[in-house]
Amino acid sequence: MAKIFVTRQLPGQALEALAQEHDVQIFPEPRPITEKELYEGIKDAEVLISLLTDRIDSKAIQAGPNLKIIANYAVGYNNIDVDWATAFDIAVLNTPGVLTDASADLAFGLLLAAARRIPEGDRFIRKGQWKGWDPSLLLGPHVSGKTLGILGMGRIGQAVAKRAIGFGMKLLYSNQRQLPAGIERELGAEFVTVNDLLTQSDFVSLHCPLTPETKHLINRKSLAQMKPGAILINTARGAVVDEDALVETLQSGHLFAAGLDVYEDEPNVHPGLLAHPQVVLAPHLGSATQETRNEMASLLVRGIQALFKNKVPNNLINPEIIK
Repeated sequence: MAKIFVTRQLPGQALEALAQEHDVQIFPEPRPITEKELYEGIKDAEVLISLLTDRIDSKAIQAGPNLKIIANYAVGYNNIDVDWATAFDIAVLNTPGVLTDASADLAFGLLLAAARRIPEGDRFIRKGQWKGWDPSLLLGPHVSGKTLGILGMGRIGQAVAKRAIGFGMKLLYSNQRQLPAGIERELGAEFVTVNDLLTQSDFVSLHCPLTPETKHLINRKSLAQMKPGAILINTARGAVVDEDALVETLQSGHLFAAGLDVYEDEPNVHPGLLAHPQVVLAPHLGSATQETRNEMASLLVRGIQALFKNKVPNNLINPEIIK
């Protein structure tokens, strides 16, 4: 029987199944765990199930001397010092694949909401400002037939591209590696440089991981390169975008709008983004469907159970620890 510490109650029944065989302790508060509470929770634990909001750095890992597994309830794992975990033979799991469709749906929903000014229209009606149909009321750019640039063409980026096909959009993408020719043909997507993508796209959707190289990838210079009237969508990680620069660019009128699900300093949101009427804001809802969140927990539990049986799960980030 292993001692397992979970930093937040998770949806579904997966943790209950795990608790039938192991000692599962769940942080009881419906809020982010503090550093002190995290260290106390993992001091004797062999398994940590963490959230993307939990910073699992070298100090945290040292606070859990018995840790064998860190299971991150997210596909991204920039909150974990994977190199340090690997050095101490700690397996790190994440949740790839299962949240692809939900995240792509949300990204395209933000695109449509920002372009067609749906949240503005909702607020307009609720405030009693609508006096009847007007030919110039809340005009926005056309979506169908426009050019969508996707920065980061992994699972989610490709799923967004498939949704754009239904709108007859021209697809450009930039990625660390060019996709196989067959996938490019299937999507009708053209591989271009980041600069070309920014200058040619009517919509830019971010789907790259947060790394030292991608932090503030979207900055004053890159925002200035975007087409006048373009729309930026970010469902990747908040720090990929320099929010000060984004606010300045929106206020200048160079960008038409933005749709954001992630932020540099979550849960804090830049005041300039809150104040701008053509910024659509979502509280990190990318994977927020019942089915997806349940399956994310189940995937982590299956990975933990596989490791207990000396098997290598598909969602193991650092397979080099397996001897």
